[in-house]
Formats: sequence, structure tokens, C-alpha cells
Amino acid sequence: MTNAELFGEGINLMISGMGFVLFFLFVLIYAISFISTLINKFFPEPITEAPPPKPKATVAQTDDLSRLRPVIAAAIAHHRKMQGL
Repeated sequence: MTNAELFGEGINLMISGMGFVLFFLFVLIYAISFISTLINKFFPEPITEAPPPKPKATVAQTDDLSRLRPVIAAAIAHHRKMQGL
């Protein structure tokens, strides 16, 4: 066989293989959508009512920054102490 014939056979095999894979993927997509339709038809999602809303808490919320400010300052001081700054 010449190089041209080998190259032609390689191209033919590549196109056949890619066509088979593409066909298989299309079949797989349609099979999955068909099975999904069957499952939704015979096993529908149960409809549940939303639970009643909980009353809002009346606890006074503290400012997160005022709580975190001493922690941040301590972390910076520790870092500076460890770095020798």
C-alpha cells in the first residue's frame, strides 16, 4: 500500500469512528430524555405546602465590626510581634 492509500484509509476510519460516536451520543441523549419523561409521568414530584413563615426574632443584633475590631487588632499585633516589626 502506498502512503496515499494508507492516509485515505486513516481518514475513512477516523470519519467512521467519529460518526459512530456521534450517533451513539444522540441515541444516549434521546434515551435519557425518554426515561426522564417516563419517570416524571409515573413518579411525579409530591406537591408540598410551604411551611408557615417563622416570626422574626426580636433579638437586638450587635454590630459585627464592633465585635471583630479587638480580634483584628490582636491579630495584627501578634503578626507584628512574630515578624519583629
